[in-house]
Amino acid sequence: MKTKKFKVISLALMCFAFFSIISCEKNEETTQNEELSIEFEKYELDNGLQVILHQDKSDPIVSVAIRYDVGSNREKTGRTGFAHLFEHMLFQESENVGQDQFFKKIQDAGGTLNGGTGKDATTYFEVVPKNALETVMWLESDRMGYLINTVTESAFVNQQEVVQNEKRQRVDNNPYGHTNWVIDKAIYPEGHPYNWQVIGELVDLQNATVEDVKEFYDKYYGPNNATLVLAGDFETENAKALIEKYFGEIKRRQEVSELQPQRVTLNETKRLYHEDNFARAAQLNMVWPTVEEYTDDAYALDFLGQLLSDGKKAPLYEVLVKDKELTSNVAAFNGAQTLAGAFRIRVTANNGKNLSDVENAIFESFKRFEENGISDKDLERLKAGSETNFYNGISSVLGKAFQLANYSVAAGDPGFVTQDIENIKAVTKEDIMRVYNTYIKDKPYVITSFVPKGQVELIAENSEKAAVVEEEIKDNVEKIVVDTDTEVIKTPSSFDRSVEPAQGVSPKLNIPESWSVTLANDMKVYGIEQNEIPIVNFSMTIDGGHLLDSFDKIGVANLLTDIMMEGTANKTPAELEEEIDLLGASINMFTGRESITISGNTLVRNLDKTLALVEEILLEPRWDEEELKRIKTSTINGIKRSAANPNVVANQVYNKILYGEEHMFAYPTSGTVTSVESITMDDLKAFYNKNLSPSISRFHIVGNINQEKAIKALKNLETNWKAKDVTIPTYEIKNDRDKASLYFVDIPNAKQSVINIGYIDMARTNPDFYASTVMNYKLGGSFSGNVNLILREEKGYTYGARSGFSGTKIPGAFTASSSVRTNTTFESVMIFKDEIEKYKNGISQEDLDFTKNALIKSNARRFETQNALLGMLRTMSAYDLPADYIANEERIVRDMTLEQHKALAQKHLDESKMAYLVIGDAKTQFKQFIDAGFDEVILLDKDAKPVANGLNSEIK
Repeated sequence: MKTKKFKVISLALMCFAFFSIISCEKNEETTQNEELSIEFEKYELDNGLQVILHQDKSDPIVSVAIRYDVGSNREKTGRTGFAHLFEHMLFQESENVGQDQFFKKIQDAGGTLNGGTGKDATTYFEVVPKNALETVMWLESDRMGYLINTVTESAFVNQQEVVQNEKRQRVDNNPYGHTNWVIDKAIYPEGHPYNWQVIGELVDLQNATVEDVKEFYDKYYGPNNATLVLAGDFETENAKALIEKYFGEIKRRQEVSELQPQRVTLNETKRLYHEDNFARAAQLNMVWPTVEEYTDDAYALDFLGQLLSDGKKAPLYEVLVKDKELTSNVAAFNGAQTLAGAFRIRVTANNGKNLSDVENAIFESFKRFEENGISDKDLERLKAGSETNFYNGISSVLGKAFQLANYSVAAGDPGFVTQDIENIKAVTKEDIMRVYNTYIKDKPYVITSFVPKGQVELIAENSEKAAVVEEEIKDNVEKIVVDTDTEVIKTPSSFDRSVEPAQGVSPKLNIPESWSVTLANDMKVYGIEQNEIPIVNFSMTIDGGHLLDSFDKIGVANLLTDIMMEGTANKTPAELEEEIDLLGASINMFTGRESITISGNTLVRNLDKTLALVEEILLEPRWDEEELKRIKTSTINGIKRSAANPNVVANQVYNKILYGEEHMFAYPTSGTVTSVESITMDDLKAFYNKNLSPSISRFHIVGNINQEKAIKALKNLETNWKAKDVTIPTYEIKNDRDKASLYFVDIPNAKQSVINIGYIDMARTNPDFYASTVMNYKLGGSFSGNVNLILREEKGYTYGARSGFSGTKIPGAFTASSSVRTNTTFESVMIFKDEIEKYKNGISQEDLDFTKNALIKSNARRFETQNALLGMLRTMSAYDLPADYIANEERIVRDMTLEQHKALAQKHLDESKMAYLVIGDAKTQFKQFIDAGFDEVILLDKDAKPVANGLNSEIK
């Protein structure tokens, strides 16, 4: 066993740390020049497994991350998608862990888990209460060394379907979903490891075999190709003993050679276009090949992307957004990976704008960049946020585990953070101009034009049609596979691995101490002091929001929060943006259905200055007409584009069905095209003057600050913001559904159908609400819920299925939902209906015990981060809950009986009165529902209006 101990130290860090894994002295305030460090231990087992340990006893939890040095970059043409497919297979079963038990056992322990595959690596992780550490070691070691004998044809076929559904959901059924495929095929030559997508080609996924999987596992899933990181509250010697016990005897597998960087160049510009079935606006991408990560040029290219596009003074913004009004948003960024990199500019054009004009404007922006150069303040502004990002990155043990693993594998050293910081600090203006001239200026590029179907006149000139392959909708044919040999041959082990380790005593509930006061202006303030990092997170909730819109001016509240972030009476939009950036802070303002929220994140030493800007934003709006024009254009574009997004259509139609057109919730907060076009600055001023008051506001603050200092920081806002009376309208909610109605909205040629099933039930304040959330857990409240286990794990129809209750002080809905393969739409709806009906018959004691364990034990993870604590305060303040409301919830879970569970299900789940909404391809799917036993079957348009005669001749 090879062992090394490290203490990484960076003196005079100042504010230049990105994604760093560094623990700091818990001083009340942290200065820019203090010493920051992380202690970790790295060693290697005899079988080659790399182990990294980092102790953090702030919370009674541990995180385990295992990174395998295999991503889609290890695949071959014709065999793509294997790394990601195999990631799914590792959650199925192993020799000593039963089918679908990985998720269930971790949830039963109060933990969470998942996995992810990228181009360069595959990572699995768990976060659990500390008493479940050995359980994680048992599970992870079993799939590393004791899995392949359990891979059956039937399990493999099932996960093939799941992964194909993931592709349909994320790629095929999304606007611009095929963009990365087109770009990577063009920029990386055939055979290059980045030439294909992580999700793989559909035909490759369909043609994969069990033998392919076994070969892939044997080559890449050995301990000698993996790094295990343990972070959190553990005892070092005990952890080492567990790692040796569970992983030490796993045999090395094939040696995996390290891949070397494979940079690419283009001899000429490649121009490609695609007519996108789901796009409603033209989108242009321009991509230049660059260099791999952690090179000097990669750091400079990161800064180049920000300088070109971030902020009101950025040349791309000035030319494309402000001067030529070609778009409302532009992004430029460098994507450096292990083997190569690419610099990308992405522009979604305003409605009807030609992408040739966008391309020309980008080159005009380059000229402006060359002429204006880079100022010292530009560089200072970009680097200022790095310290805040650094501390945000160490706010959880999982974040630390991820970064230690990444540095260890990608940079060759977990302690690379020190050099990473130095590399960032070392970037100069000259470096940025050099990489611009080396990789971008006058260099060939790939340009893609994705335009709405039938609008090829918008493509960039001289573009050729991209060879995008789109799946044809076919009838569902169930692939029945019978495994001939079900006996699992056990791999020898020095101990009985079939015995699940005992977990010991779970950590007791330990609710953080909180405080609350009411200021002289009637604003309520809630706080929690957490001293782990020198960061403060805050949010102000102003009641009303979308509820205060009028039906003839829907969207005023939403536009108001946008315009209020565009400068103040004393600062231009650019000046306000720059002041926030120089503090390394973030301030956001947005409108929800029932409130307006202002949120922020800043270093504790900059809190006073950050709150001064919040006060200025809130009390001294600029009312900039030029910005309002841009914001309205952007909002209208977003509304039009959302009309082609099946998920957005589903949400909007569902709300209209449930709430009815006389309730404000039937309309999106963004408004409609007509309403937004009609809104004037006077409308915004009137809303502002009438509806924003501290008397309906609640301020929440969490971080390295005590109550006294927090109240002092709010003193000016308390003095200067005067209270007024605000009346928030109420709307009648008709909870009187008496039939099962099937509604269908046509999205022609959709590759998936979006399903929403439910009805209005109860408010969050209803005594049954939390108990019903507990009741729903085994139906669809988690991965191990019945609907997910059937629709995903058994049938392979979907990537995921869930159900749950929503509600605030206003009654919300019970909703069951999923996105399913188009040709399984009917079967999926009927499975949902049947499972909801059966659930009312009650669940087993085993399922109730699982629910209790998952919900009670997970409280150990509930208070780790500042954002989690902020959420706790928001819940307390919104519903006037006591500081120990979580203890009350825990009692509800602990005391629930099978009889209570059944009674709640029978009271709150009635499938015979629910709305069944399907958004999908009506031509192939609608007819099946006509005689399926629903009380009514109605074809709707995207505005929830019945289509004339119910059917049209084409769908018939």
